[in-house]
Amino acid sequence: MCMDFKIGNGYDVHQLSDGLPLVLGGVRIPYSQGCVAHSDGDVLIHALCDALLGSLALGDIGRHFPDTSEEYAGIDSRILLRKVCGMIAERGYGIVNVDCTVLAQKPKLAPYIDSMREELSRTMDIGVDCVSVKATTTEKLGFVGRCEGIAVYATAMVRSL
Repeated sequence: MCMDFKIGNGYDVHQLSDGLPLVLGGVRIPYSQGCVAHSDGDVLIHALCDALLGSLALGDIGRHFPDTSEEYAGIDSRILLRKVCGMIAERGYGIVNVDCTVLAQKPKLAPYIDSMREELSRTMDIGVDCVSVKATTTEKLGFVGRCEGIAVYATAMVRSL
């Protein structure tokens, strides 16, 4: 039997601002700044949604969940990720694995990586061993290095069921 594998990638950026909650991978991170966004600002999940959608050429997160819609104002991004996983399943595909890299100068994310992996695993209903989350800085270069924003790269592989 031949399996049909597809790969997608995603990228997202959110500006940081004082007094907002910081949520990454469905996990609340204690920090003085959070992501400016129409939803809860979970830049990791947004990049992951784009990667999953891209794997099946379904467009991007903005096409399916526009930031001009009141329906999505302040929404928990895990809800969006579940909807994207449903779109993948409706087309006869399952998630093989995902790999995400968070670029943030601050805060240090290492203590939260395992919690993010577990939360994403639960949300997508896949094994935690199929979810990779890494964090890096930009060595104080660019908007990330100046602590003006957080960026995430995500890759997802799906296969036909």
